[in-house]
Amino acid sequence: MVRFLWKQISYLLIGISLFALLASCQPTAPTAESPSSTETSTATPAQTTQNLPVAYSDRELETPAKLPPLPYPEDALEKVIDAETMKLHHDKHHAAYVKNLNDALEKHPELQNRSVESLLRDLNNVPEDIRNTVRNNGGGHLNHTIFWQLMSPQGGGEPTGAIATEINQTFGSFDAFKKQFNEAGTKQFGSGWVWLVRNAQGQLQIVSTPNQDNPIAEGSYPIIGNDVWEHAYYLKYRNRRAEYLENWWNVVNWSEVNKRGQIK
Repeated sequence: MVRFLWKQISYLLIGISLFALLASCQPTAPTAESPSSTETSTATPAQTTQNLPVAYSDRELETPAKLPPLPYPEDALEKVIDAETMKLHHDKHHAAYVKNLNDALEKHPELQNRSVESLLRDLNNVPEDIRNTVRNNGGGHLNHTIFWQLMSPQGGGEPTGAIATEINQTFGSFDAFKKQFNEAGTKQFGSGWVWLVRNAQGQLQIVSTPNQDNPIAEGSYPIIGNDVWEHAYYLKYRNRRAEYLENWWNVVNWSEVNKRGQIK
């Protein structure tokens, strides 16, 4: 009887051992790991640019739009741009963009509490009946607001500070950058702008845009922009756009450029 019991117990122990061995060989379900801090907190540059101020280094353009005053007298940039051109450019062309934008937004009161930048970044959701008007005139208002600040009677020379370092690292030298920038402006067919932007990858890049389009529509941040519409230079330079582009560097406000270059 005792021998029989010991035999049964042995069989039971052997069975338990086999079961434990088989269980240990089964694949275990993977445990869910929490994403790293990098994965959860790092936004791509294209996402980040959606929240950056553009018209000014610290704020966006409100609606209804208002024509900002020139930050210097009309004749202050005479060494590059004559006073009559500045007056017509600001008081007529820029003023017209402001008026046309406001007239369009009156048709859609639900848009009147949005910034100009937010409208331009989201043109597909602007009502179709005013979409092109907002694109052209909102863009014109934004572009020119930036443009006036990028010039100064005390401007010119070569860049200094952080933007100088970044330009040299990206393009090799300021002269190489300026040459590429001027070439892009010269080759822009018809009316438009030439820009130094920070692209969606966070890199400096030279781009041109037609008409009054602004680089924010493509997820890039405008740092330098020069107007190559004929109304910006025709009274002094006639059809000599390349000469205007070359001379324009004599009034560039590098302090303002540095501010914009540091917005990331």
